[in-house]
Amino acid sequence: MHEIICPHCDRAFKVDESGYAEILKQVRDGDFEKQLHERLELAEREKQNAVELAKATVRSDLQKTAAAKDAQILELKSKLDASEVTRKLAVTEALSAVEKERDTLANALAHSEREKKAASELADALLAGELHKVSAAKEEEIRGLKAKLQAVELEKKLAVTEAVGTIEKERDELKNGIKQVQLEKQLSEQSLKDKYETQIKDRDDTIDRLKDMKARLSTKMVGETLEQHCETEFNRVRSMAFPRAYFEKDNDARTGSKGDYIFRDS
Repeated sequence: MHEIICPHCDRAFKVDESGYAEILKQVRDGDFEKQLHERLELAEREKQNAVELAKATVRSDLQKTAAAKDAQILELKSKLDASEVTRKLAVTEALSAVEKERDTLANALAHSEREKKAASELADALLAGELHKVSAAKEEEIRGLKAKLQAVELEKKLAVTEAVGTIEKERDELKNGIKQVQLEKQLSEQSLKDKYETQIKDRDDTIDRLKDMKARLSTKMVGETLEQHCETEFNRVRSMAFPRAYFEKDNDARTGSKGDYIFRDS
């Protein structure tokens, strides 16, 4: 863009490259006319009459040229004003398009945020549901294991009770047998009496010791200690009262389970 100052009104205005080239061409035409005028003045000195005629002709031509120039300047001003209006309209249209695109992008972003939030909430709900299912399954499994553990503990207590009851029954039977032997043989009775009183005392001491151990040891160790005690007590009288009976560990798990300690008699 070039800035041009009007020689008539001294106002500055800007023109594009094509308008500036047109004005420059007009100025160059004016220089040519000036040179022509100088040549006419030179010719005037040679021929006064020809100069007067030339002056009249030049004045007329200059007036016409000035009128034409003024008309061209007005036309250029009109074109300049029109181009300014066009530029403003183009800027307005461009701004409108940009604002429309901005609003479209903002709406798309808001829609994407809503979709992302909904997807996140759905994922949280699904995760909570899965966690609830897993927690319920774990709780059910824990209850089942607790029930099995209680059943195992009950079976162990029953086995111990049965073993102790059997031993106590055998002890009572042995006491009766000892009393009969004591009636027949006084000396043997006294000896056996002392012997079994000692055994009973040892058993009571052992029971007290086992009770103390039970308070400190695990259930498994208490059971193993009771098994050893039962076997020891039984072996003391087995040769006389139960020569073909014996206790043994149950190692046969083919049926899926096995006993802790088994009494066998042939």
